[in-house]
Amino acid sequence: MTLVVDASVAIKWFVEENRSDAARAVLTSGESLVAPDLVVPEACNAAWKKVKRGEISQEQGAAVARVLPMSFDRLIPTAELASRAFALGHQFEHPVYDCFYLALAETESATLVTDDTQILALARKAGLSRWVQPLADFAKRKR
Repeated sequence: MTLVVDASVAIKWFVEENRSDAARAVLTSGESLVAPDLVVPEACNAAWKKVKRGEISQEQGAAVARVLPMSFDRLIPTAELASRAFALGHQFEHPVYDCFYLALAETESATLVTDDTQILALARKAGLSRWVQPLADFAKRKR
């Protein structure tokens, strides 16, 4: 099985937050992990914000930038997903950034694991919930 991971999950691999244990279960699941290459700048930006707010050290932030790209089996160029992501964003009046993850899950017939309530709502609205699993449910699935 292939799992698409968004930045809301990937950042939890490095930073202790609510549901970090579930996020690490995704990382160690043995499943193929993929993401649009957009996940790298999004997670790095989240790490930068956490450094700026004093929630993590600069060294922890740098580790996100260094290790995150190696944590995936494949990073898919956003150019390959742009048309579908834009169409979803336009049709459902949703930021296109989020739509890249959903477009990848749909294209790969994979499961997007997310902790982003806006992506979950978009998937419901778009009739694409079958491709999405809330992070909170992931650990339960593996039992």
